[in-house]
Amino acid sequence: MSLKALLRIKPVELLQAEADRPGRFRRVLGLWQLTGIGLGGIIGVGIFVLTGVVAATQAGPAVSLSFAIAGIASAAAALCYAEFAGMIPVAGSAYTYSYAVLGELVAWVIGWDLLLEYSLVVAVVSIGWSGYLQALLGQLGIVFPAWAMGAAGTGEGHVMDMAAMAGSLVVALLLTLRIEWGARINTTMVVIKIAAVILVIAAGLPHIDPANWQPFMPHGLSGVVEGAAVVFFAVFGYDTLTTAAEEARDPQRQLPRAVLLSLAISLTLYIAMSLVLTGLVPSATLNNPAPVASAFTAIGLPWVTLVVSAAAVTGIVSVMLAFMLACARIWFSMSRDGLLPAWFAKVHPRFRTPHRPTLIAGALTALVAGFFPIKEVAELVNIGTLSAFVVICAAIIVLRRTRPDARRSFRTPLVPYVPIVGIGFSMWLLSKLPLVAWERFAVWMVLGLALYFLYGRRHSLLAKQEHPAGKKRGAA
Repeated sequence: MSLKALLRIKPVELLQAEADRPGRFRRVLGLWQLTGIGLGGIIGVGIFVLTGVVAATQAGPAVSLSFAIAGIASAAAALCYAEFAGMIPVAGSAYTYSYAVLGELVAWVIGWDLLLEYSLVVAVVSIGWSGYLQALLGQLGIVFPAWAMGAAGTGEGHVMDMAAMAGSLVVALLLTLRIEWGARINTTMVVIKIAAVILVIAAGLPHIDPANWQPFMPHGLSGVVEGAAVVFFAVFGYDTLTTAAEEARDPQRQLPRAVLLSLAISLTLYIAMSLVLTGLVPSATLNNPAPVASAFTAIGLPWVTLVVSAAAVTGIVSVMLAFMLACARIWFSMSRDGLLPAWFAKVHPRFRTPHRPTLIAGALTALVAGFFPIKEVAELVNIGTLSAFVVICAAIIVLRRTRPDARRSFRTPLVPYVPIVGIGFSMWLLSKLPLVAWERFAVWMVLGLALYFLYGRRHSLLAKQEHPAGKKRGAA
C-alpha cells in the first residue's frame, strides 16, 4: 500500500464545495450566536471552581498569571483554528481540517478521538451540574431521595444520578428540534453566566484587601506554570463553535471572529475574577468545591452566593449544549464521508438537524453521567482536545507549504512560530496526563482503528471515487 493510498487526502476544494451545497442545515447562526456557543464551551465549572482551587494549592494570587500563560498557549491553537474555520467552513472542526491536510487515517483518529472527548465532557459537566442543582435546591428545602443523588459508590444509598441523566437528555432533545432554538437558549444562558461573573467582580471590588495578594507567588514561578497546566483545561472550548460551520450565515467571515472573540472575552473574565477572588480572602481558604460562595460568605455578602449559585446552575447547561452540538456534528461529518454508516448522516426533514447522532449521543452520555463517578469519566476528557490542538497547529504549517494559494479569509500570524507554540504546550500537557488515562485511551483507539480498517476505509467516499466499480457494487 502506497503512502498516498494510506493517507488519502480530501481536497480542500471539495470541502469548500460541500460548505456551499444547499439543502443540508439551516444557515441561521450569526456572529454573536456563534460566539455564544464558544463562550458556552469555555466558561463553566472552571471559572466558578478551578480558579479558587488552583489559587489555593499551586499559584496563589498569581493564578491570574497562570490564566495568562494558558491563554497564550490556547490562543496559538485558536489562531490556527480561525484560519481553518475561514478556509474550510464545514461541520467537523479538527476532523475535517486534518482530512484536508494530513489525510483520511489521521482524520479518522482525530474524529474518533473527539467523539470520545466531547461526549465525556457532556457527561462530566452533567454530573457537575447535578451537584450544583442539588445544592441549590437543598438551600430551598428540596432534597432528592438518596438513590437518585449520584452513581453507586459516591454516597450512602446512591444508585444513579437522576438529574445528570435528565440534563443530558433534555439538552439532546433541544438540539434536535431547531438549532436556532438551542442557540438562542444557549446565548441567554451565556449572558446570565457572564452577568454572574461581572456581579462577582463588581460586588467584590470594594472589599478587596491588597494584603491578601501578598505574597503574590507563594510557590514561585514553578507554581504559576503548574497552575497554567491545570487551568489550561478551562480555556478551551472555542473549537465547539467551528463544528456549527454549516449553520452559520457567513461562515468564512464569522467563524474566525467568533473563535477569537470567545477566547478573548473568556480570558478577560477569568483574569479579572481571579484577581478579585484572591483579593477578598487569603488564597489558602479557597480550596473547596464552591470557592466563590465561601469567599462572599466570609466577607458577609451571602446574597451574592445565592445569585452566583443560581447563575452557575443555569450557565453550566450552556457547556453541555456546546459540546453535545460538537459531538453530534463530528459524528455526522464522519458518516457523511462514509467512515461511519450513512444512516447517521441524515438530517431531520423538518428541523434540519442531525437528529440521529444527537439523540444517540444524548442517551449514551445520560447513561455514563447517571451510573459512573465523575472522576472516572473525567480522566479521558483531556487527551482528545490536546491531540486535536497538536494536529491543527501542525496542519497549518503543512498547508502553508502545500497550498499557499488556497482561499483564506483569515491568516494565522507568524507561521510557523505561533503553531509551534501551540504544539509545544499541548505536547507538554499531554506528558502530564496519568498513565491510566493513556491506557483507556489506547483501548478506545484500538477499537477505532479496527472499525476504520474493517468498515470505514472500504466505505469512505474517497475510496468509492478511487474505485468506481466498488461504488456500483455498493449501490447494487
